[in-house]
Amino acid sequence: MSALPSVLPSAARRPIRELPDELISQIAAGEVVERPASVVRELLDNALDAGARQVTVRLAAGGVRLISVEDDGHGLPRDELPLALRRHATSKIASLGELETVGTMGFRGEALAAINAIAELSLLSRAAGADSAFALDGRTGELRPVARATGTTVEVRELFFATPARRKFLKTDATELAHCVEAVRRHALARPEVGFAVWHEGKLVEQWRATTARDPRLADALGDDFLAQSVAVEHAAGPVRVAGRAGIPDAARSRGDQQFFYVNGRFVRDKVLAHAVRSAYEDVLHGQRQPVYALYLEIDPARVDVNVHPTKIEVRFRDGREVHQAVRHALENALAAPRAGDAVSVPAAPFFKPRSAPAAPAWTQPAMHFAAERGLGDAAAMWPGQRREPVVAPLSSFSTAAAQDPASAASPVQAPNTDESAAAHGGEAWPLGRALAQLQGIYILAENSHGLVIVDMHAAHERIVYERLKTQLDGAAIASQPLLIPATFAATPQEVATAEACAAVLPALGLEITPFSPRTLAVRAVPGALADGDPVELARGVLAELAQHDASTVVQRAQNELLSTMACHGAVRANRRLTIEEMNALLRQMEATERSDQCNHGRPTWRQLSVRELDGLFMRGR
Repeated sequence: MSALPSVLPSAARRPIRELPDELISQIAAGEVVERPASVVRELLDNALDAGARQVTVRLAAGGVRLISVEDDGHGLPRDELPLALRRHATSKIASLGELETVGTMGFRGEALAAINAIAELSLLSRAAGADSAFALDGRTGELRPVARATGTTVEVRELFFATPARRKFLKTDATELAHCVEAVRRHALARPEVGFAVWHEGKLVEQWRATTARDPRLADALGDDFLAQSVAVEHAAGPVRVAGRAGIPDAARSRGDQQFFYVNGRFVRDKVLAHAVRSAYEDVLHGQRQPVYALYLEIDPARVDVNVHPTKIEVRFRDGREVHQAVRHALENALAAPRAGDAVSVPAAPFFKPRSAPAAPAWTQPAMHFAAERGLGDAAAMWPGQRREPVVAPLSSFSTAAAQDPASAASPVQAPNTDESAAAHGGEAWPLGRALAQLQGIYILAENSHGLVIVDMHAAHERIVYERLKTQLDGAAIASQPLLIPATFAATPQEVATAEACAAVLPALGLEITPFSPRTLAVRAVPGALADGDPVELARGVLAELAQHDASTVVQRAQNELLSTMACHGAVRANRRLTIEEMNALLRQMEATERSDQCNHGRPTWRQLSVRELDGLFMRGR
């Protein structure tokens, strides 16, 4: 059997030499240009920086044979055309100060040079006010006059012809075309005032006409369903402003392929932003479903570093905590309003989804009075006439006065007279309607102006109890239980540093973690509700979370997980018979409770079935 060829480099020493400029540009191209879509992205950045109002992208063979990006921007003067193809030549920055406050899409000055090193590039441009246009051949450097209106056209042919090995890694033409179209879509979502068109093999593939508002562009690029199943986001906190639209939980997908986040108009993928979004959806999203959103963050350019990745798709914030909180609060506020006020149905399986974008109801909901039943281990019965059940763990361990009254979140409500209340509001019907009956001890059937409303009574009441507990215990520390024998473990330097830095935060989580030696930590107390678990694994998990995310976010998440469990046990159970008054009380409470459209686990609490859909089931009018 022959020996395998050695893959190790030769031990012979090779002298240090400067690399040729062409090889340097090809190395740079490997960082900047991954596929045809990378070229499209870079050329679109330049077109938008040039003030273009209409951009046309023409492709052949998915962009491998031809990429042509034509714009109507201010163009380039004749003497600057050769300079544009040189490495690190740019008009967008001239000093370190300008680099630290970049406000343009491009700034590195390497894209055109890198593309020219691996493809056949030609540059046609006419500057504003110039008598004629000129074309530059990137291979030969030949400059000749041509006919063209003001603006620039960049043609890239035979991508990767100089690096055939890279070409082998490309996918099919259809796949590469899809990536190119997605690159244009991302720019189109950021710049609604600019028109975009994509042609492939002489056929129009996509077109987004210029508009004066953001929502029409979102509907044009992402579909009308995106607007119908999303809520507006508008939030300002200090130097950070967040706007856009966030999909309702019912619109979540199995893949995160409709998540668009922009920082000062630049599409980015950032861990801080992604975690902030996920945190805002934690209470309303089921399982591993992925939210859909198009969000736009505006911040002082000096507070964000965009020069951290060759493709400019990653950023670094000066104050990540500030940005994280602003994004999370923006989404939480937008998602909090119950959508029962806009109960027009949208088809969904197995029932039907309510349309989002809720209008503020014209009526006001009188406060629901919960009877206060004092006690530590007991909570009041959920509904009149029912026996008492222990519904929550003892709350005396929470160091807050509100925690001493857990029954207030789970006591019977006094149902208002629905007819009198509706009459008092000009006869306007309640958004979730009037209760008709209870089905199988699980669902409440109600009638509103649109048709039939079906409510999962346990899921709905679970959310109501959960939101009230969160309000009552806001800012409370989680009760801890000291360990008889401290649990020690060998810690990494990062774990030790995190434990020391977060020493003031850990008690709020019910944890006491102290140094035992320079390389060992000791767990001396754990949350009372988790006393039976593994203290070392718990400590490691919390320290890892604290090392990555803001401490206040970790504390709030831990509290919410405990409260969610308590609310689940405290909610009204299936097969409990309710009177019509009790059903109506629950419906009115849902209309006044934040996030009442989903239970604590992200499942829907109600569905709307319109009269038209009911007619369809029975083929009426056919």
